[in-house]
Amino acid sequence: MFERKQEKLAPLSVFVRRMAASVAMAGILIAFALFIGIAGYHWIAGFAWVDSLLEASMILGGMGPINPLATTGAKVFASGYSLFSGLIFIALMGIILAPVTHRMLHKFHLDEKDLRK
Repeated sequence: MFERKQEKLAPLSVFVRRMAASVAMAGILIAFALFIGIAGYHWIAGFAWVDSLLEASMILGGMGPINPLATTGAKVFASGYSLFSGLIFIALMGIILAPVTHRMLHKFHLDEKDLRK
């Protein structure tokens, strides 16, 4: 997906396309994770759809729960979803920052003569 160390630095248009693809991939991952949370809070905790959306969004965004959970199953789901949301955050940062980090490191490893071309 990215150019190798021996290759020239990719043009800015290629970098912008890579960033757009990374952001799109991150958006799909967020939507998938949000869907899991909404479905779990609706079917396991018994919340209405809008309350499920709010609860899942707050947990996925790192803000914390809003509504109290009544059942043990709902509490176990919320615990697992919270841990899952933390891992999703780490994955999203990796996906979004990969093109930036690669370009920066690739630029550091280029020779001076390669930069003038």
